[in-house]
Amino acid sequence: MYILECSDGSSYTGSTNNLERRYEEHCLGIGAKYTMARRPLKLIYYEEFDRIELAFYREKQIQGWSRKKKIALIEGKFDDLPGLSKSNK
Repeated sequence: MYILECSDGSSYTGSTNNLERRYEEHCLGIGAKYTMARRPLKLIYYEEFDRIELAFYREKQIQGWSRKKKIALIEGKFDDLPGLSKSNK
């Protein structure tokens, strides 16, 4: 599971079994429609999993998070994550 920072300041969250290849595809404009028009891209966070279905589950979980919560994750502010949950608002 990985998070890219796009040139417009937005983020893109995805999952793959080959991060290097997938990142290169995104940078070449063949990765995803969303990132194609938002290059250049920067890999800002990733997590490794033993099984792709776990990475896919984590991807979907993080896609539902607020921008503030994603930033806390990227910055390693793990203690802040529960307070940034939508259910706590």
